[in-house]
Amino acid sequence: MTFKRELKMTWLRVWILSLFIISPAWGAEEGAEDYVGYIELKPFVTNFDGGDKLRFLKAEVTIQVDASEAHHHINAHSSQIRNDLLFLFAEQTEVDVKGVAAQQTLAGKALEVVQKAMIAETGKPQAADLFFTSFVIQ
Repeated sequence: MTFKRELKMTWLRVWILSLFIISPAWGAEEGAEDYVGYIELKPFVTNFDGGDKLRFLKAEVTIQVDASEAHHHINAHSSQIRNDLLFLFAEQTEVDVKGVAAQQTLAGKALEVVQKAMIAETGKPQAADLFFTSFVIQ
């Protein structure tokens, strides 16, 4: 091999090796920005105002967070969150929970309740979104 070719091969090896070293660092930065976590709460079962008859609501709730520290804060304050959501669900009427649009509105209210509690406790909303993974009225 000639000296020039050997030098080119050495530079090529160094360049390829540097790609292997640098690319995990880029991936780590992206992963930190793209964090998405979900926290499943125990199912809520409560009665609600159904007019003349006793009505029950069962809701399974999942909270979406976008930072690992938010995940920790939601778990740390889960008792307060459960309490506040239980009161929200109990004060609903049949009109407030019947139909997909009404349930989506209730999910928005529930997210606001969670964020309000987290702002009071941590200074940040912490919760990015809230989903009903199951919603049954009876």
